[in-house]
Amino acid sequence: MSGPWVEKYRPQKLEDIVGQKQIVTRLEKYVGEQSMPNLMFTGPAGVGKTTTALALVKSILGEYWRQNFLELNASDARGIDTVRDRIKNFCRLKPVGAPFRIIFLDEVDNMTKDAQHALRREMEMYTKTASFILSCNYSSKIIDPIQSRCAIFRFAPLKGEEIKERLQFICENEGFEADDKGLETIVYFAEGDMRKAVNVLQAAASEGETITEESIYEVISKAKPQDIGNMINKALMGDFMGARNILRETMVLQGTSGEDMVTQIYQDVSKRVIDGKMDASIYMDLIEAIAECDFRIREGANPRIQLEALLTQFL
Repeated sequence: MSGPWVEKYRPQKLEDIVGQKQIVTRLEKYVGEQSMPNLMFTGPAGVGKTTTALALVKSILGEYWRQNFLELNASDARGIDTVRDRIKNFCRLKPVGAPFRIIFLDEVDNMTKDAQHALRREMEMYTKTASFILSCNYSSKIIDPIQSRCAIFRFAPLKGEEIKERLQFICENEGFEADDKGLETIVYFAEGDMRKAVNVLQAAASEGETITEESIYEVISKAKPQDIGNMINKALMGDFMGARNILRETMVLQGTSGEDMVTQIYQDVSKRVIDGKMDASIYMDLIEAIAECDFRIREGANPRIQLEALLTQFL
């Protein structure tokens, strides 16, 4: 098991990117034209923003991509000095063996507003020698002048079958067997995040030759969906002590955190409404209680007490 699988199986070419077909098709046109505008990739974590940016850079800049590419993580280098010094100095230099230079700023929504305004100025000044790729989770945190200077690509969470197919490919290459239930469990908890899915797979693979549903639950420390369902059923039927016992078992024996429990309760309740198994008016009351419980836990209240109080709202 050599190194993190996330890096080992990171796609190197645009055509190898998992999902995001519409985005990849549009980016391939830029590669064909050997030119591109400033780009902004926005979307949740683990959906391929950084991987797509690196694959695009390698495709456009060719063999000299390292000399013409600057990557900065705006979480670390988030101040105005970074823009004034590193980015400006890089943009001033002529490209070497490539049509232009590319600056990739990851997590740019963590940059200060002053730094963003300085960045806007650099984007204006060096349009002939450099293009920018900005990556962020929330485009709303980026100032409007920068957004208007970029072509915006919105990355969606990956579909379950796309993640499952990639996990099967990794298992075959690594010589591990994985049953369907095990992979479906990973997909359920990944929630469209490929990075999380691959990391869980690698952790489960260290348990033995075969990746099963049980080996997944041993490494993720989350409650089984059927346990959450049973707990909610008991609460809805008025059996508070039965529901409380399942809650205690899940949190104490399986080590599930309070935040994860709230999220899984929310997912179960939402699924019931979508499937027509719960009345919308009941759902609206429960969502308010779930939101209150989530807020209190995040503010530092005791998770067990808050979750038991939440269960009383189901009665």
